[in-house]
Amino acid sequence: MFDNIKKLCEINGISGREDRVAEEILAQAKPYADDLCRDNLGSVIAFKKGKQTPKNKLMLCAHMDEVGFLITDITDEGYLRFSPLGITPKVILGRQVRVGEQDIPGVIATKAIHMYEEDEFKASLKRPEKWLIDIGADSREEAEKFVSLGDSAHFVGDYTEYGDGMVVAKAIDDRAGCAILLELMKTELEFDTYFVFTVQEEIGGRGARAATFAVDPDIAIVVESTASGDVSGVTGSERVTVVGEGAVITYMDNGAIYDRELYRLGFELAEKAGVKCQTKTKIAGGNDAGVIHTSRGGVRCAAVSIPSRYIHSASDAACKADIEAVYAVVKGYADTAGNL
Repeated sequence: MFDNIKKLCEINGISGREDRVAEEILAQAKPYADDLCRDNLGSVIAFKKGKQTPKNKLMLCAHMDEVGFLITDITDEGYLRFSPLGITPKVILGRQVRVGEQDIPGVIATKAIHMYEEDEFKASLKRPEKWLIDIGADSREEAEKFVSLGDSAHFVGDYTEYGDGMVVAKAIDDRAGCAILLELMKTELEFDTYFVFTVQEEIGGRGARAATFAVDPDIAIVVESTASGDVSGVTGSERVTVVGEGAVITYMDNGAIYDRELYRLGFELAEKAGVKCQTKTKIAGGNDAGVIHTSRGGVRCAAVSIPSRYIHSASDAACKADIEAVYAVVKGYADTAGNL
């Protein structure tokens, strides 16, 4: 599974530009799916028959898109202006990116930090549209040979294993979730199951809204990454989740209050599988469940997440044991939730 996480993370696909990721997922899912398609927004919907048809139609969901940037202007000097998609400007300055269909190398630039007046840099964080991407061009005409308005830009962040069972890469959120679903598709399923790989989660769950309306599930399990604050100087509930303490099963976030029975079941499944699990100590963030749970007549939802340090940056860091724990819990849901 980790070889596949590496493969998926190294494919570029920001919100609205997920085609490369979708092509790889379609190729991997095809041998195992009984039905497979992309909807009009671009989400991949795969159906696989199980040993039995469940009482409740079951959907497992992970998103394909990653945070990034859209090019909005080219200056006379050849710099690129951009709009961030699903990302805070605090983590982008000086980062290497790849731009456009040709994956042109670039660097996110502003004037040097030591040239800012007091409080000027903090003010600039509120105006990222004034920052630039430097691709080494010396004029608008030179830049336009390689880049067009509306092109995407992605972080450069190679998959690396480090420390005691840690991995770091861009797009762990949520290519690790996609890899978990693909791994589950290879197994013999207890129940008929829909596997949905959504687009545009990072800008408000737009793909999930459309895909859920089409699938019309009774129960949905969202497989995600979530923020961990377990770094030096952060204590108590502000740690939110802890890397190495297992799968995160959420009771509420900024988008949804999760089904109570499914929430409790997640902890039972983790115990049965012999893996660690935890919950978030702060109501924060959100994911595709925010739109899934209100689709049609309503959908019962659970979220199972990988705790990740430095999420929504070029360096999402996660623990391999936590990823394996998420797989075990989601497999448990797939084996039981259909007949709740």
